[in-house]
Amino acid sequence: MSKDKGVTRSSYRSGPKLEAVLELLTLCGSLRQRSSHYELLEAVRILAPSSVKVTAYAGLADLPPFNPDRETEPIPEVLAFRALLERSSAALISSPEYAHGIPGALKNALDWTVGSGEFVDKPVVLLNTSPRATHAHAQLEEVLNTMNARVLREAFVTVNLLGSGLNASGIAAHPEHSRVLKTMLERLLDVLAL
Repeated sequence: MSKDKGVTRSSYRSGPKLEAVLELLTLCGSLRQRSSHYELLEAVRILAPSSVKVTAYAGLADLPPFNPDRETEPIPEVLAFRALLERSSAALISSPEYAHGIPGALKNALDWTVGSGEFVDKPVVLLNTSPRATHAHAQLEEVLNTMNARVLREAFVTVNLLGSGLNASGIAAHPEHSRVLKTMLERLLDVLAL
């Protein structure tokens, strides 16, 4: 587990030592503990190949409200978030939809990176836990495109977890859910290998 502020889990899968390890940063748009979005991103961590380090960002609630007047101040929580993004090979975002929109805490985090540019050319994959939640997903895509992120639509996935009660291990063990997530990872890794 990493000691960086705002990081909950970081793991290298066991396997042969590799020259380079790809780093994926997961961002859960929900502040709820153990939300279905959190569990989905944790399932990605479980299913990731040994050549991939997956780090979950857990500092969303710690970021102060975005203020352009403070954008260049050395705010520790903001600097830690930006550093995690900077060193990651790609970002995976799973977020709920509130009132047909992006949750405020997630939008706030994205706003802190507009001027500093950590998302510029950063490969990003969006994951969804409900086929009914389409507005926030579309808004996230629009915001990320505006920030010049490298939005990888070909790797977007929806894993229907509505009413399933599955935790990360259950999602990873589920034949269809794990197949969808492994395919997403393969597509992402193919893009990163180019």
